[in-house]
Amino acid sequence: MDAGEPKFRRRKADRPGEIVEAALQVFAEKGFAAAKLDDIARRAGVSKGAVYLYFETKEDIFRAVVTQAVSPNIAAVKAMAAAHPGPIPDLIRGVAQMVAGVVAGTPIGGVAKMVIAEAGNFPEIARVWHDELVAQALGAMTLAIEAAQARGEVKPGDARTYAIQLVAPLLMTVLWRETFVPVGARPFDIPAVMTQHVETLLNGMLTQGARA
Repeated sequence: MDAGEPKFRRRKADRPGEIVEAALQVFAEKGFAAAKLDDIARRAGVSKGAVYLYFETKEDIFRAVVTQAVSPNIAAVKAMAAAHPGPIPDLIRGVAQMVAGVVAGTPIGGVAKMVIAEAGNFPEIARVWHDELVAQALGAMTLAIEAAQARGEVKPGDARTYAIQLVAPLLMTVLWRETFVPVGARPFDIPAVMTQHVETLLNGMLTQGARA
């Protein structure tokens, strides 16, 4: 961008990203049904009319949140899996810690809870979340585990089931944080939970040769 370009033009170019970031926070705090475009506009520091310049509906904003604010993390998981020929324990540890760090440090967990809670009334948000995120991450890890089985590192078993076993405690811990911690429950350290879980899972799924 030309350094001499007027500031207001640079600001206008930044607006869609600012709206998406604001929407991520508002969805995490309020849920989908309760989130208002006025709330998102106010958080982004723009007018409601400015939001409509870039997004026609709240569903469009949610889709942008998924594709712009969350999907890059899934793309990173897929890239790690594609670039890692083995051994599988190193990949699983790396992916688990990366995802746990993202979930621990961003509002993504609140949005995940929102999707689960409101999928019945808003099936489209569940569809987007599944197609753009869940299916992509699960598919990448399933392929990696299948490859590890072919190398003799992982015991026989359904690779997709192994993949869901990997992420299930992360989801449970996120739901604990979003549901019970606000009413006084003792929180869990999400990266620490995943570290302990991964070692337990690896102990069960690896062949004797891969554990050596």
